[in-house]
Amino acid sequence: MFKLLGGLANYLKQQDIVTDCVIFRLHNLFTTAILMAFSLIITASQYVGRPIQCIVEGKSPHVVNTFCWISSTFTMPDAFQRQVGSEVAAPGLGNDFDDVHAHKYYTYYQWVCFVLFFQGVACYTPKFIWDMFENGLMKTLVMGLNIGATSEKVKNAKKEKVIDYILEHLKNHKLYAIRYWCCECLCLMNIIVQLYLMNKFFDGEFLSYGLRVMSYSSEFQEERVDPMVYIFPRVTKCNFYKYGSSGTIQKHDSLCILPLNIVNEKTYIFIWFWFMILATLLTILIIYRICMIVSPKIRTRIFHAKNYGLPLEVCETITRKVDLGDWWILFMLGTNMDALIFREIVSELSKRIEVKASNRR
Repeated sequence: MFKLLGGLANYLKQQDIVTDCVIFRLHNLFTTAILMAFSLIITASQYVGRPIQCIVEGKSPHVVNTFCWISSTFTMPDAFQRQVGSEVAAPGLGNDFDDVHAHKYYTYYQWVCFVLFFQGVACYTPKFIWDMFENGLMKTLVMGLNIGATSEKVKNAKKEKVIDYILEHLKNHKLYAIRYWCCECLCLMNIIVQLYLMNKFFDGEFLSYGLRVMSYSSEFQEERVDPMVYIFPRVTKCNFYKYGSSGTIQKHDSLCILPLNIVNEKTYIFIWFWFMILATLLTILIIYRICMIVSPKIRTRIFHAKNYGLPLEVCETITRKVDLGDWWILFMLGTNMDALIFREIVSELSKRIEVKASNRR
């Protein structure tokens, strides 16, 4: 298992240079690693036994298992309410199987590992797009100034280069910031679309899945219907047809056990809760970004809170005199640079901006 999942650890390594926020990384890296891990675990059937095992008399079990896995199995939804052991053999398995209109077929379980893989790819896409747009600009600007133990001569030379770059490229970073914020919006869109598609994938049962699991424990024992068993049944039915010795079509009923659904139900209850949390966090993040964009006062407070050693007047000057994109570049530089070095850069930059503004007058 360690060898199987060890390669995913690279997604969770701490980054030397940060070009995004924590929630953005939770969506792109942590969620991708989780989904890929689930896909690998479900694919590696040796960890959960055979994916399907059917009980059939007088026929080759291997043939029936293969047929029922690649075609479909079914339950009777109204039989979930009946008493197991007296009325039905298992949850969802009544004895009125000839009523084909009452059957609920399950064909999704062959596709779960592939769906999880493509969900992981979709979650990583915003980071891929952002890395392509960002193109290493922040790493180039930091130039190793994230480490405070640097010789004074080298440090001063690098600080001068950063200040010169900011002054020469004032009001040229708006597109940089807009692209990043659009990638954050893309994360929220991705989660919403995935929730919708998962709901369609599970025949409209997924959006209420977590709520039903939470309410399950508060119900009376006699009235309980496990929602996990309803969506991911552990025992289902399968009909296998073949020609007899005289050419007559023979029907063989088989009871099928799906041990893989034990993993599937736990996987998707985690995904439900995590996606709901992530959707909430991303919604809050987008609202926060909108407030930050429209209000210079909020930007000043954010900049001061992030770099508490800077005087509030300097933060006000920077916010007032630079473009929104330049402000974002400086904000991210403060995230990556040594705090003392960054304070020196911003203080010097604010003075030069003031001088430059007064010379224009």
